[in-house]
Amino acid sequence: MGEAVLLLLVAAICSFCAMAWFALAKPAHWRQVRRGTPLAHGTRRALQVAGSLALLLSLWLCLRADAPSMAALVWLMLLAVSAAAVAFTLSWRPHWLRLWWPGR
Repeated sequence: MGEAVLLLLVAAICSFCAMAWFALAKPAHWRQVRRGTPLAHGTRRALQVAGSLALLLSLWLCLRADAPSMAALVWLMLLAVSAAAVAFTLSWRPHWLRLWWPGR
């Protein structure tokens, strides 16, 4: 695999992680994934920060892999696909998202 392919693969992973963390930062999704456990304010903030950093990393990786015009398009498509994948995971197997924020 070429370097650009690896960069885009890692960007896709970062994008999915970001969307999963943003979803978990919502109290309703947190309770769904954690089976009723309330979401602490500190955990919510940490999830939001982690999601933001993962999105920035995803954008940076896309910019490293392609020209800016193509990188922006690829990044936006990754965001859409990742958001849909997280939504489908929440509706089908929400407990799988526990892997993205281990704990009690």
